[in-house]
Amino acid sequence: MNKKISILTICLCIISIGLSIAALAVALPALKKADKPQTDIQYVLYLGTNDKDTNTPVFTHEEAQEQLKAILLDKFGGYTIHEAFGGWKDDGVVYNEYTLVIYLSDTTIDDVHAAADEMIRVFNQSSVLIQCNQTTTEFYSGNN
Repeated sequence: MNKKISILTICLCIISIGLSIAALAVALPALKKADKPQTDIQYVLYLGTNDKDTNTPVFTHEEAQEQLKAILLDKFGGYTIHEAFGGWKDDGVVYNEYTLVIYLSDTTIDDVHAAADEMIRVFNQSSVLIQCNQTTTEFYSGNN
């Protein structure tokens, strides 16, 4: 009887070790993936705030930021915005424009286009400049 128990115990141990190895083989790639920075596309959008027809500001700077924040929260759940000031010369006249620069990651170009469509409508723009930059993204949580 002891031989049967010993053989059964050995078989169960071998099966248990095999299952543990299989589970580790499945989990290890996910763990390695989480530890490494991921290749990503960062979208940088430049949104002018002068009306395309009158070349005058559509909103105050504060109103423009609030309008843009609402769009980005609705489409992406968050935002990173920088202020910029652009200018150009046309027929000897210098034009200045308050511009909002938007940084987006972990999204798709289709979602970016959907947000840009709304920006074009709300800010009465001819276009939104979109740059697509390949980057490496890592959400670093420290050494703790």
